[in-house]
Amino acid sequence: MARPALVTRARGRILTMFSGDPNGTPDWVTALETGDDAGYFGPGSAVWEVHSGLPTVVAGIRALLMQTLHPGAMAGVHDHSRYREDPLGRLAGTVRWVLTTTFADRAQAEAACAWVSRLHHRVTGDYLGADGTTIAYSASDPDLVAWVHCVFADAFIGSHETWGGDVPGGSDQYVREWAIAGELMGMPAPPRSRAELDAAIAAYLPVLRRDERVDEAVRWLRRPPLGAGVGPAYRVLFAGAVASLPDQYRELLGLKRPRWPAIALTGFALAVMGRLLGSESSSLAYTRRRLERLAAQQPAAPSRDA
Repeated sequence: MARPALVTRARGRILTMFSGDPNGTPDWVTALETGDDAGYFGPGSAVWEVHSGLPTVVAGIRALLMQTLHPGAMAGVHDHSRYREDPLGRLAGTVRWVLTTTFADRAQAEAACAWVSRLHHRVTGDYLGADGTTIAYSASDPDLVAWVHCVFADAFIGSHETWGGDVPGGSDQYVREWAIAGELMGMPAPPRSRAELDAAIAAYLPVLRRDERVDEAVRWLRRPPLGAGVGPAYRVLFAGAVASLPDQYRELLGLKRPRWPAIALTGFALAVMGRLLGSESSSLAYTRRRLERLAAQQPAAPSRDA
């Protein structure tokens, strides 16, 4: 049955926002069908369960909010990011890295991480420390790589805990599996349990701070120029991301928990998005084709009568 035009337009806007393509099938998605192995994770993994769920939409906002609190990460975003001019392009690039690392074969996952690392090598500069001294930064510094990995992992699992279902093996299993992505990005010893992840983030508290750059980024994240078709729904998701943050980090950002039931309304918005997008993403569909092809190539087990 054909979709009503309004539904088709809404679906196209959502898919463009997250993949850069109104059909949800840019080249990097269709490439998931290719490759010679099952990848680093696979069906039944905690990473597949979390990253194939719609709460990752909110996780992206939550992770970006957290990233702004590290002055080195914020300086890199302020000095080098194109988020003001091309917000959807930056978002689509992040989605591409996450889903390729999650679903692609190992060669493509490694290539995606290497591509991001090469971009990070160009992101250098300096910022003023709390005491007024000039501090040099590079996005490829192990300290910043670790910060970004930890806040992404926390956002993914935290959002899934809030709006998703059960995770195979629980949150500890997710953090342990996704540590592979940290290693691929150059983090020497990523956290491997929820408690280790929480402790790793808390260890940054003496460094984290709010300043004018953070306030500017938060104002932009609250109301990015996404247009009338997507903007109102985004603002609900933003409020949900804020409400889901632990109190100490929300207060560091200078944000108040919304007075209205943001968690519940975000859950409703995600459910509507799920109806619009369908039961399975194109990323999963192309990935399953690869797995089915690989399974068909396996030699048949010898007969017991042979």
